[in-house]
Amino acid sequence: MSRRVVVTGMGAVTPIGVGVHTFWESIKQEKIGFAPITRFDASDYKCRMAAEVKDFRPEDFMDKKSARRMELFCQFAVAAAGEALQDAALDMEKEDPYRVGCSIGSGIGSLQAIEREHARLLEKGPSRVAPLFVPLMISNMAAGNVSIAFGLKGKSLNVVTACATGTNSIGEAFRSIQYGDADVMLAGGTEGAVSPIGIAGFTSLTALSDSTDPARCSIPFDRDRSGFVMGEGAGVVVLEELEHARKRGARIYAEVLGYGCTSDAFHITSPAEDGSGAARAMENAMADGNVAPEDVTYINAHGTATHHNDLFETRAIKLAFGEHARKLRINSTKSMIGHLLGAAGAVEFIACVKELEEGFIHRTVGLQESEEELDLDYCRESRQEEVPYALSNSLGFGGHNASILIGNVRN
Repeated sequence: MSRRVVVTGMGAVTPIGVGVHTFWESIKQEKIGFAPITRFDASDYKCRMAAEVKDFRPEDFMDKKSARRMELFCQFAVAAAGEALQDAALDMEKEDPYRVGCSIGSGIGSLQAIEREHARLLEKGPSRVAPLFVPLMISNMAAGNVSIAFGLKGKSLNVVTACATGTNSIGEAFRSIQYGDADVMLAGGTEGAVSPIGIAGFTSLTALSDSTDPARCSIPFDRDRSGFVMGEGAGVVVLEELEHARKRGARIYAEVLGYGCTSDAFHITSPAEDGSGAARAMENAMADGNVAPEDVTYINAHGTATHHNDLFETRAIKLAFGEHARKLRINSTKSMIGHLLGAAGAVEFIACVKELEEGFIHRTVGLQESEEELDLDYCRESRQEEVPYALSNSLGFGGHNASILIGNVRN
């Protein structure tokens, strides 16, 4: 019999606040994190807006020597993990470290390290490439650095499924606890890819919005949507086996009930046009949690503000829920924080936990008018209402679909 899994701690580094409390208050105040790029001179770029993390000082979360041995995506992960552990009040001296694992992914790793060392290679030759280039750059170092920083000796995973990374990372941690591989897992995603090659590459793909208006550059489900805004940050949660959490008197935020994932097997960037892959992922998550579709009232959508995603995700929701789709509340946190790529699903998972905890569904900020086929309730206004279950969707390049279902702890 599989074991039950609950959320006992959360940590976040986001474009609208460092720390879960600041992030959540900003969500409720409908703050947006969009501004001209400052990480490099983007004056010659078609897309010049990003959702950068503000006021982040790595020395507030780790010593300077450790910080120098980490790229930004790893610094974000360690900061968020530290907050999550503190929030969970998990005393590692009282835990078997081999039963505490880590599942923290990054979709890209460090583009900045690649850019920097490639320039050095061309300018100064191969012998001048930094000795730590590879361990600074590779995406698994988020999980590696978190494990090292906090003494986590259990299963250590780095899921890389592009924009589904954060949700898959939490889902795989959920499975690891369910089936006895661990008692506690730190899980989530991190990304720091606001860099010249990152912005140029996504722009060439026509995935980014070229709007310079902060209020209209990330507008999921709006008829005038023109692409996503690149964001950065990290979200990490502490998942724990229910009885382990109860035994140590932990505060329990929510129960993870179900997890589903599929592949579209269709196209390297576009979701399946009929939404069938994403629909099956949602159906699998609900079946896994033994929750009927008509009992679900809220979905945190992937909602990137690209034409294809919002249209095809809407079709997927209709396919999975039938007529009940018209009774769902659907919103997109990306309307405030942009697209955090590998961190998106993890930060949005945290938003779901807070929405469930407070009975509050945030607005899809910036949404004005939708097109004809986008005819569901995309939350043009925030709502104060009970949220019995929250379903969070993430869809990644390559056809990766992941959905995770949470609810209040059942007796």
